[in-house]
Amino acid sequence: MNIDRRSLAAAALLAAFGLFLTACGGGGGNGSLGGSVDPNETAAKVNGKAIPMQDVDRAVKQQAQGQETKFSPLELANARLQVLDTLIQQEVMFQKAEKESTVPTDDEVTAEINKQKTASGKTSDQIAKEMADAGMTEAALRDQVKKQLAIQKLIDKVTGKIEPPKDSEIDAFYNGNKDAFVKKKGVKLGAIVIDPTNSGEGDQTTDEQSSVLKANEIIGKIKAGQDFATLAREYSEDQSKFQSGDLGYLAQDDLNQAFGDAIAQNLMNPQLQIGGITTARAQGKLFILKLQDRSDKDEPVTLDSPGVRQQVIDSLLNSRKQLLATSYQTIAMNEAKIENFLAKKVVDNPNELSGARPAGAGAANTAPAGSNTNSAPANGNVNAAAANTNAAKPATNTNAAAKPAASPAKPATTPAAKPAANAPANK
Repeated sequence: MNIDRRSLAAAALLAAFGLFLTACGGGGGNGSLGGSVDPNETAAKVNGKAIPMQDVDRAVKQQAQGQETKFSPLELANARLQVLDTLIQQEVMFQKAEKESTVPTDDEVTAEINKQKTASGKTSDQIAKEMADAGMTEAALRDQVKKQLAIQKLIDKVTGKIEPPKDSEIDAFYNGNKDAFVKKKGVKLGAIVIDPTNSGEGDQTTDEQSSVLKANEIIGKIKAGQDFATLAREYSEDQSKFQSGDLGYLAQDDLNQAFGDAIAQNLMNPQLQIGGITTARAQGKLFILKLQDRSDKDEPVTLDSPGVRQQVIDSLLNSRKQLLATSYQTIAMNEAKIENFLAKKVVDNPNELSGARPAGAGAANTAPAGSNTNSAPANGNVNAAAANTNAAKPATNTNAAAKPAASPAKPATTPAAKPAANAPANK
């Protein structure tokens, strides 16, 4: 059972406030409805503080990922209204943060930007280009990060008043959800991921041949007795490198979906001992996998099982934090003086919007496409001619780095009343 230890409310509030890591699209007109106007026109005011149209259109551009050029005036106006509603909520909460003295220092903002740039895995030139494409200046980026951190600090301050749940509450939660506390049949994996795509300066694996050579070099180091976690931190081209290559626990269904039936069967085969190494092709990448643990059947876990009690505590705390943060935001919104000029223009001009798309513009298709990925078991060197299997291309993550995280595990979503289905991997 995987439970996000961060405040769920914080994640919900901040999810829409994308930074420079969001995928950036092409052009798109400015406008209060569906046409062109001055980008410096005020879209809304929060307690007298203006939100300019350029901020609205920048956010639409980031979220639409280049598809906004295909929007009809009606679709564009709707997108702008939705984005503006988020920006209004952000401004309300930021003004609250200012009153509560949770605004970060310039040094904290700089440190956060540097951390996110490093985590993206992109070069300075790539980041600069994406920012330029999105119409994002360094000053605008700093302002967004400043607001993000301020709101997070505010939420942490507000929810920090919540006390840990009592033992009786923990017992009641567990007893009411016993069916969910099951360690599913599956495996716990470590991974070193090699990406054949060229991500720019410094990338040494830029094609199939160099990727296979690098994978075989790493496998040779593993056979020579070098530490897998250390090699993952040094060589893996994936965000899991920051967890020493840990992909977590994958139930068999998730394993099949991530790597295909052949690899799943190999990992579940008792002949592959714990600590054994195998290779796979998935998501267009090469995976060197280390089997860290395996469960051959579904097993119930108790509150005395390692990690379970803490996860119940975290689940209960996060549920309360979510409720408290949402309630706090509701009060803040009720107290704020909000003037939404963009919405007023829609009401005042109900017949100006057309649902017709611009000439030559097809339907905006943002659904993930199917793709061929390779998946083949191997106990030694990677085979460049592995068999093809069809797999669904993972949904695009707008905050992904140039080489997106390859961790195939599906994150568990934990409602207040129900724990996630998978129990901790460790017994």
